Amino acid sequence: MISANPSSRYWRAARAPRYSVTFALPLLVAYEALALGLSHDSITGVRNGADVLLKSVFVLLGGRDGLIAFGALLLGTGGVLVWRDRRRSGPVEWRVFLLMAIESVLYALVFGLVVGTLTGLLLRLAVGSNGRGFATQLMISLGAGIYEELLFRVLLVGALGWTGRRLFGWGAGAAGTFATLTGALIFSAFHYVGPYGDHLELASFTFRAIAGVMFSGLYVLRGFGITAWTHALYDVFLALAGR
Repeated sequence: MISANPSSRYWRAARAPRYSVTFALPLLVAYEALALGLSHDSITGVRNGADVLLKSVFVLLGGRDGLIAFGALLLGTGGVLVWRDRRRSGPVEWRVFLLMAIESVLYALVFGLVVGTLTGLLLRLAVGSNGRGFATQLMISLGAGIYEELLFRVLLVGALGWTGRRLFGWGAGAAGTFATLTGALIFSAFHYVGPYGDHLELASFTFRAIAGVMFSGLYVLRGFGITAWTHALYDVFLALAGR
């Protein structure tokens, strides 16, 4: 329940799987539906790069059946996390999702302002359209929220933090800093890989690296669901600004 001390209890609840994972589910559904509708092909169509990378092994091993296996694994894992959390903590309160949505919109707007300002202090940056139609940009933006956060925050930052603590013997602060900064550089570099990657420029690389640091910090503080939606909305706002 979210009754006593509503502010602090909400802050904790929004990070819990019963809220965080459930909140991210509509983003996944919207992205997959839009991607399939635009490409009419679940394997060869244009997709977000992190989506392609995460599914590549499954596609290589099983083709379309591999995609089904990936989807079952992703949804099954999320379902188990939500089920275990609900058993431990009780049912959800739907007003929490409304507060999470408001948080995500506010963070996306603030991140756009802060990242753009910080980058502008270092470099002259012009954000413009990349020539894709808005529907395709929207699809890629939604995919960035769900799949880039899954790949670069949940998996990569988590693995880097574990490496710092267990292999190098660092404390939580040092390991977290290492994971955040290294993950942000890898996150930025990823946008320039592959046939649909952008042309490498210092301005855009810096812009994305700063964004990566902020998304990692948000993930640590507010969990997966809010970070996924913040990233998706942030990219949508950038796409609208560049039109």
